[in-house]
Amino acid sequence: MTVFHFFNCAILTFGPHAVYYSATPLSEYDTLGTSIKAALVYLGTALVKLVCLATFLNVSENDNFDPSQELLKALIGFIDVAGLYFALTQLTHRNISQNHKFQAIGLGWAFADSVLHRLAPLWVGARGLEFTWDFILQGIEANANLVFSISLAALGSLMWLRKNKPKTLIPIIYACAGIVATMPSITSYLRRSLGWHFPKVVGFELFTSLMMAIISWQLFSACQRPSST
Repeated sequence: MTVFHFFNCAILTFGPHAVYYSATPLSEYDTLGTSIKAALVYLGTALVKLVCLATFLNVSENDNFDPSQELLKALIGFIDVAGLYFALTQLTHRNISQNHKFQAIGLGWAFADSVLHRLAPLWVGARGLEFTWDFILQGIEANANLVFSISLAALGSLMWLRKNKPKTLIPIIYACAGIVATMPSITSYLRRSLGWHFPKVVGFELFTSLMMAIISWQLFSACQRPSST
């Protein structure tokens, strides 16, 4: 039963990444190399974030929400945006379209995040003797993070690679990117200040990720239309 539970949770956590790659044109255009490069950039970015968090954040004895510490954590979180910028603009890619590039980078980014933050707890915890919903919820949270990562990569692609985007959409693009980039601090506030339990936080993440995906898709579609000016 424990092994069965582990494999169920692992499939829920990592399976959607493989399904997304296989079910979209990413597999047809052989963008696996781009996803691997993005995953390596994520690992480097995570290392820089870890050093910054260990250097600048104070260790709190309680789990209360500290606005100053969370603000600093949010600012450090924008290192992810810098990493995505590097992955989108500086890495060499195959001759693929902008549409496929941001999807491949977002997919690799999300997969690396799931491996780094969820594989070890899943391996240790989901194989325990007592059944718990926590690891199923972590798998659902990984799916929300996949949507967030691809949405942020799409918004980054519009910010840094799309030159002829409508000027009226630029503030919306930056605002949406800011919301996605600060989502860890938002969920931390909900959990530690408002006292939301993990299932409610995951539900919020899932709903917000779907909303951001729809908005990002609409923005990307609008920026692809020929400009009237």
